[in-house]
Amino acid sequence: MNLPQVVSPDEWLTARKELLEAEKEVLLAKDAVSARRRELPMVKIDKDYTFEGPDGKLRLLDMFEGRTQLIIYHFMFGPDQDEGHNSCSFMVDNISHPSHLHANNTTIALISRAPMAKLTPFKERMGWTIPWYSSFGSDFNYDFHVTTDESVAPVEYNYKDKATLIAKGTPYYISGEWHGLSVFLRDGDDVYHTYSAYERGVEQMLNTYNYLDLTPLGRQAHVTQFALHDTYDA
Repeated sequence: MNLPQVVSPDEWLTARKELLEAEKEVLLAKDAVSARRRELPMVKIDKDYTFEGPDGKLRLLDMFEGRTQLIIYHFMFGPDQDEGHNSCSFMVDNISHPSHLHANNTTIALISRAPMAKLTPFKERMGWTIPWYSSFGSDFNYDFHVTTDESVAPVEYNYKDKATLIAKGTPYYISGEWHGLSVFLRDGDDVYHTYSAYERGVEQMLNTYNYLDLTPLGRQAHVTQFALHDTYDA
């Protein structure tokens, strides 16, 4: 374990002020990127996707729950799997109380290809209240590149095609269920896709990382190494 150097209070204050300047630069850069993200053009959703929810069939428009903005977390949970992926579960555990989003005219929800018969008991086990819908039988996951199956649609993940994924050394992305985040805007009954992110682009949701980044030991585990929260040893 590599611990920080022990110094005098004056030396610590000097080092802290130097770090503060670097932190300010990062914050300003993040503000600039966020501004560019808000200025991204958008694409109208013309396909009539049908999903399954706890109360039956619904459309993408219904997921807004009457609000203007919708954030979808693409949760890795396929039809042949018996429980949700550990890293996706870690992500959902880090979502803040939805009332704050609702107060800002924004809804957040989860979508997976597993049927509701599997999603509902796992959601109850985890103690989550966030809406969770099944996209099984629709093109949604394939169109938003979080389920990759070459027999259904051309392979793409994180804006890279099959050849690029293989050349990059990530051939595992060319098939299976993967995570991501997509944002939608509603104007009346019209729905628009404004943003999607994958891989580390979704990391900003991880408040646990933000807390651990403040500590000397930092991130002691990769996101895929975190367990379901009810399986940790005492």
